[in-house]
Parts: sequence; C-alpha cells; structure tokens
Amino acid sequence: MTYCLAIKINEGLVFCSDSRTNAGADRISTYSKMHKFCVAGDHFLTLLTAGNLATSQAVVAQIKRDLEEGAKFNISDAKYVADIAEYVGRLSVCEQEKYSQTMSQRAEIFDAGASFILGGQITGRPSELFLIYPEGNYISVPAQHPYLQIGETKYGKPILDRIILPTTSAEVAMRCGLLSLDSTMRSNVTVGPPLECLFYREDSLNAFEQYYTLPASHPYLQTVRETWDRNIRIAFEKLPRLSEQS
Repeated sequence: MTYCLAIKINEGLVFCSDSRTNAGADRISTYSKMHKFCVAGDHFLTLLTAGNLATSQAVVAQIKRDLEEGAKFNISDAKYVADIAEYVGRLSVCEQEKYSQTMSQRAEIFDAGASFILGGQITGRPSELFLIYPEGNYISVPAQHPYLQIGETKYGKPILDRIILPTTSAEVAMRCGLLSLDSTMRSNVTVGPPLECLFYREDSLNAFEQYYTLPASHPYLQTVRETWDRNIRIAFEKLPRLSEQS
C-alpha cells in the first residue's frame, strides 16, 4: 500500500508521497514514488505512483526511454499536460495486459493495476493536475477541492477538506500534505517514511523551489507529529460536554 497526494493552489503545485512498498511482519521495503521530469525552460512534470510496483516502474522506465531515444511521442513533444496523462495511461494499460494474459493462463488472481497522479506545466499554459486510473482514463483536479489522492486515501482526506483552498499558501499546503501523510501512517502501517514533499512554483518551469526528503527520525517531522497530537487533544478537551446540553 502507499499514499500520495498533490495539491493545486494559485502559487503552483504541491506533491507529497510516502516510500513504503512492503510492510509484512518480517520485511519492510521502501521505494520512491515521486518521479520528476524537467525539460529546462519548457516542461516541468512530476509523476506520483501507487499500486503494482512492477507496473509503475515499467511505466516510468518507458517514459525515460522514450524521452532519451526521441520516440515518436515523448513528454518533450507534448503541447498539453493532458496529452501526457493519456500517454501514461496507455503505457500503464499496455504493461498490465502483459501480466494479465500470463496470469489468466495460470488461472491465478493477480492485480497488475497502477494509478498515477501527473502534475506539471508546459510553457505558455497554466499548470495542470490529473489522476490516471488503472484503466488508463483520467480526470483533472476539481476546482472545489483542489487536490488529488491515490493509494490509501481515507485517513488523510479530512484535513485536506478542512484546510486546502486555491488561495492556500504553498507553506500551508506543504504542511497540510505532510500532516495528511502522518495521519495515514498513524492508522495504517503499510504507509511509511521516508516522506517526500515538493513545491513547484507557477511559471518557473525549470526549478524545484522546495524539495524535502524526511525520514521517520527527522526532527521537523517529529515536531509536527508531536505538536499536532498535543493540540488535537487540547482542542478535544475544550469541546462542550454532551451531558451539559439541555
């Protein structure tokens, strides 16, 4: 299991992800789920991945291969981020079909599905954010709730609903994203550090203004977690007692 999220604000885009890929009783593995692509001065893209690791790794590898070899379609040729979302969806479906055919012959149940969040900007156009489903289709980020999630989404959603608006500052959006991840880690052991957090400023095109990798032992992450836990308890104790209501 994994958890990734992306937020679209007026200042730009925020991306957050965990790094856990396996959390069995005797094995914990980590792998970065945040993949960054930058064609200086022209394209900026970040791809977050969840689901079958073999599928997502193969998709990322093919994107890089097509870019390096100048394939008929590659991310540097795209005029719209939506075109790249469609391209990622096609690669994902193609990769899944390879596994599905093999497993069906063996009469085994196997889920090769992967989902993605793609965000970025192409010169001359505003930044965009898309969620790409395992079936290859995709949706854009809703204006009312300007964030997208993949993986283990339910535990980290409430704080995003309460805090995130298009006018939210980058600093607040990054903190909110990290708290959303921390809340998920608190309730699901299959989501875990290191955490990655990136802010892309609108129209910069060739710069990752703020990028952080935070292991579980990072002082900032520990301070945020402890402060959040303490203040939630304080707020809870201040709620009016039900027994005192008429």
